[in-house]
Amino acid sequence: MTTQVIPLEPVPAQSLNIVLAGQNCQINVDTLGTLLYFTLTADGVSVCINTVCRNIARLLLDRGYLRFVGDFQFVDTQGVDDPEYTGLGTRWLLLYNDAP
Repeated sequence: MTTQVIPLEPVPAQSLNIVLAGQNCQINVDTLGTLLYFTLTADGVSVCINTVCRNIARLLLDRGYLRFVGDFQFVDTQGVDDPEYTGLGTRWLLLYNDAP
């Protein structure tokens, strides 16, 4: 299993394009109220839309039928809190695992 840190900025809404395991991915992380939401499109196919981000919770759990290789999770490097945009990229890291 390979783990990769996805580069995020401490801003309330962002989008990035990245190739993961040969898949052309667009990742969106948005803030609504106090919660962060994760949206993933891979090779033009929506994999998940507005999944709530929680500390160490797998974001694509039970989505293997969509044939996306891997999974994502946020990890709090200073405790066990759910992610907040102000600490993205430093306190809260978004990790991609190619074989969850």
